[in-house]
Amino acid sequence: MAQKPKSATDAVEILRRRTYDGKPERLKSLEETRANEEIARKIHELRAQAGLTQTQLGKLIGTTASVICRLEDADYEGHSLAMLRRIAAAMNQRVEIRFVPIRRSA
Repeated sequence: MAQKPKSATDAVEILRRRTYDGKPERLKSLEETRANEEIARKIHELRAQAGLTQTQLGKLIGTTASVICRLEDADYEGHSLAMLRRIAAAMNQRVEIRFVPIRRSA
């Protein structure tokens, strides 16, 4: 017989359970959102560390400031590996892809 989960008094934990437990489509969406946000943040950090504006980075990789702006937007879902490699090369970096297990809550 399955054990009933312990009651939670933490509001965040209660919301997490209500929103994600037993809802794999929501968990998938959350993971995709986290990945997009992480990519956007890393592009912005690299550009800022290099002291470049969006326009300057765009010129370095042969695109426009508006494209860089979209790439740095956490809601953008169109990151391509080719574009990430162009950005990395302009910043004297390389793209590294890792597969990591998804944390599942018990």
